[in-house]
Amino acid sequence: MTVYAFNPLEDLRWDEFVRKNPQASIYHTRGWLEALHRTYAYEPLVFSTSPPAADLTNGIVFCRISSWLTGCRMVSLPFADHCEPLVESVDDRKEIISSLLCAFKIERWKYVEIRASSPDLVSEDAAEKSRSFFSHVMDLRPSLDLIFQGFNKDSIQRAVRRAERQELTYEEGRSEALLRDFYYLMLKTRRRHRLPPQPIDWFRNLISSLGNRLTIRLASKNGNPVASILTLNHRDAVVYKYGCSDRKFHNLGGVSFLFWKTIQEAKALGLREFDLGRSEIENTGLITFKDRLGARRSTLTYLRFSTRHSRPTTEGYRMKLAKRLFACMPDGLLVATGRMLYRHVG
Repeated sequence: MTVYAFNPLEDLRWDEFVRKNPQASIYHTRGWLEALHRTYAYEPLVFSTSPPAADLTNGIVFCRISSWLTGCRMVSLPFADHCEPLVESVDDRKEIISSLLCAFKIERWKYVEIRASSPDLVSEDAAEKSRSFFSHVMDLRPSLDLIFQGFNKDSIQRAVRRAERQELTYEEGRSEALLRDFYYLMLKTRRRHRLPPQPIDWFRNLISSLGNRLTIRLASKNGNPVASILTLNHRDAVVYKYGCSDRKFHNLGGVSFLFWKTIQEAKALGLREFDLGRSEIENTGLITFKDRLGARRSTLTYLRFSTRHSRPTTEGYRMKLAKRLFACMPDGLLVATGRMLYRHVG
């Protein structure tokens, strides 16, 4: 069986295939791939057993990351919480992975990583567990009253009611003004975590490529941005991708308020699922917040094919040193550092 590779930004079969495939997510779409290519110059590639002139029946999408800093590798997909291989046949999947591993040896990639939420790939020969996360998904099919009752009373419900009493201003859209307020809060949040923010062009390119499938939601008090989240829509699901806030205003309940607003609007659109994304297992605060929303928790494990063992997932000495350095940087330098580093991360 022959395996073929093509650029999904140039082959129109990919758009139609993703549109029809029930396993496809927002991360498989042209919009996400275009934003990755525009921002970080990653090269998207799909590997499939379907010949170029035939209808597409399967495919695993990757980005080739070429970095002098972190090595050359194939990732499916950069900055995606999860990205399923769109292959129904086990034989086809094994053939595609076998072909990738041959290319891996010839081209001397550092590794091949697949970020699937399904555990099926664990049985693949040479597959090694890489990083693990918790994933949360909310069922939006119950009534709004039942969903609200499922929130933790002492934290989420109380925070939503507090935000309503405080009369927080709510805005949503994709304007440059909303993006600036979102990025202002993102810089504050990343500094709080002692990390540089993603480049603002990444968010601009997402807006340009995804259009009305992307929404920035902002809560403000007396003109001051309090909290903001960025969500993506795909089919019958809304996806929480980025969130940020100003610690000074945490007592106003802005974050919980924005999640409740998102749920209300998703219900009005007839959406059935709220994908709350991944959380690092060490991030107990974020995990607890999502648990208290009444979301279902599961474990998400990425798989790598590599000639070397993965490093432990715990924070190493170099990262701790880098965080100390990031904490001392002025805002302008921290933003510039993010603009330089993120293309090497993926």
